[in-house]
Amino acid sequence: MSTTEITITRVLDAPREVVWRVWTEPEYFARWFGAAPESVELDVRPGGAWRAAVATPAGELPMGGVFREVADHERLVWTVDLPDGAMVLTAAFADLGGKTEVVLRQPAPSQEQCAQAEEGAGRLLDGFAKVLATV
Repeated sequence: MSTTEITITRVLDAPREVVWRVWTEPEYFARWFGAAPESVELDVRPGGAWRAAVATPAGELPMGGVFREVADHERLVWTVDLPDGAMVLTAAFADLGGKTEVVLRQPAPSQEQCAQAEEGAGRLLDGFAKVLATV
């Protein structure tokens, strides 16, 4: 099975330091990721683990993985554990002078699933932008 990558780019109306904080601090992460606050653990360093329980219509879905690369305020590479292996995601944060460009990359297992993965990542970034606007 070949892997197709999706890339979503957003320009956010906040300085990069604030965007980084909202992305990497548990209390903010819980809000934009849709996780129970008490379930969120983020050890944001290379080799550090992350965990969260996301509320779904079928109940809580435990999620987790490992941060592979952390370049403060610039780039995160992390895994999301899946039943058949780990999916690797990348987020790059570019300073645009008071605004921040976020480029999110994630694999989609097939071309058919690409649109679904892109829609899900877009909703996640929409939620992120809403939380960011409250900080």
